[in-house]
Amino acid sequence: MSEPVIVFEDFSFQYRAQAEPTIMGINLTIKRGEKVLIAGLSGSGKSTLANCINGLIPFNEKGTMSGICKVNDTETSSLGIFELSKIVGTVLQDTDSQFVGLTAGEDIAFLLENNCLCQEEMFPRVQKVAGLTGLGDALLNASPFDLSGGQKQRVSMAGVLVEDVQVLLFDEPLASLDPATGKQAIALIDQIKQDTKTTVLIIEHRIEDVLFRAVDRIILMNDGQIIADTNPDELLCSKLLLETGLREPLYVTALKYAGVNLRPEHNPANLDKLILSEDNKSAVKYWYEETREIPVEATGTKLLQVKNLGFSYEEKATRQTLSGIDFSINQGEMLAIVGTNGAGKSTLAKLICGFETPTSGQIILDDVDITNETIPNRALHIGYVMQNPNQMICKPLIFDEVAMGLVNRGIPADEIKKRVEAVLEICGLFPFRNWPVSALSFGQKKRVTIASVLILEPRIIILDEPTAGQDYRHYTEIMEFLKKLQNSGVTILLITHDMHLMLEYAPRALVFSEGELLADLPSSELLCNPELSAQASLKETSLFYLANECGISDAPAFTRHFVEFEQRRKNEQNNKGV
Repeated sequence: MSEPVIVFEDFSFQYRAQAEPTIMGINLTIKRGEKVLIAGLSGSGKSTLANCINGLIPFNEKGTMSGICKVNDTETSSLGIFELSKIVGTVLQDTDSQFVGLTAGEDIAFLLENNCLCQEEMFPRVQKVAGLTGLGDALLNASPFDLSGGQKQRVSMAGVLVEDVQVLLFDEPLASLDPATGKQAIALIDQIKQDTKTTVLIIEHRIEDVLFRAVDRIILMNDGQIIADTNPDELLCSKLLLETGLREPLYVTALKYAGVNLRPEHNPANLDKLILSEDNKSAVKYWYEETREIPVEATGTKLLQVKNLGFSYEEKATRQTLSGIDFSINQGEMLAIVGTNGAGKSTLAKLICGFETPTSGQIILDDVDITNETIPNRALHIGYVMQNPNQMICKPLIFDEVAMGLVNRGIPADEIKKRVEAVLEICGLFPFRNWPVSALSFGQKKRVTIASVLILEPRIIILDEPTAGQDYRHYTEIMEFLKKLQNSGVTILLITHDMHLMLEYAPRALVFSEGELLADLPSSELLCNPELSAQASLKETSLFYLANECGISDAPAFTRHFVEFEQRRKNEQNNKGV
């Protein structure tokens, strides 16, 4: 049996600025070579637990500790952060904050240079870890800031692997990646674990995506405590994920809706190994056929039209960034804009908002050509939430940041206070209203920027990756709020790679690739089309595979039915006050 590499015994930690412990009563043993997923809502204590393992607590973040926390059978408090970094390698959620070198190769070699390793030894070690992480020579010579999200993550992984660490700790590795790249990242993490026999800890709330490759255990945290430490099959058969506000894999939820009594022997944690009896398949078919409702066709007047739109960042570019883009959006519609990185999605948003001027075509709002309209005039009707919250935030305090737009418009102070508090409550930020923005996590900062735009009540809101870094509970709160806005007539455009978001909230998707609009179709059809999903850097929904496994020929209709059935359940629960 493998020996323990990480041990917690009755461990608690309280930050200096907090009145109560963030984690408490932690008893946990992780053995050498294990692959463990640590899951929980934002604020559940999973990142604090991780920081106790890698030494950021207590050496960087001060507070009061009690109990035992050991790595390699030695108390972390007696090792020091430098010694711990040689044992535990951490890949941060925000990879940009981890880079120090001018090129990817320099960044990987940084630790070796600090250790005064000679170049004859350094180059082979860099090449070795670059090979492990799939980085070629061209990428080693590139600036890390010029790389895609997936490539940046590979550089960060190589930078910690170069030390031959015994534990690899990944802090929300999927947060900034599209589904296709996320799938590759999980496969790469698994491959590295197999090749190096390293202990792997993954902190993540996207359970289904992590389970693309098997994990040995799932540690489930809630309110600073471990509430489950079990194998994935056992956890998915229980109600614990839903009770703690985390999203189950969609196919697991569908099976439960159909009345299938899931047991560990069904292998629910692995879609490829899922075992369903003929009775189980019949139950899914019956649920699909008997609970279907006839869809109501969406109606509405045209609000925004884009006609033959073209744009290039360079005057004499051989290929335009966007070319021949044509589509229209109805008032009160919510749709998804999807595609590969560099496909032109964010550029389209900039053109609609007026941040860039098209080289050809027209943008028409309410039958008025606004192609050459000023940014301030467009901002009266169109709001834009950027992907990176740090590029939007101007004020040091949360309340002031959200209130800024209303202050600039001369709204009375008492109304500002009422509206700011209302939107902060919806976005889950009310308890932090007087906090400095600098004290927030990346996901919380994201919610601040959404709140600062929502409060201005624009007719059209464009959100670039609105749910990146959000757990299912906060994701649902934000999207349900956007849904209410949509129902009141606000038009919402979501630039996203989140296929759950698309299925649940955006019935229609615009698919972009290499500056062209590939398709304009229902989201359910897109995510049941493997070829088109691949072109959009997405992956097919697991409901597609479940439908095929159960002999349901119309997988898009099955997928739509799942979404509609779940929405009806949510509405019923809301009406009951659940």
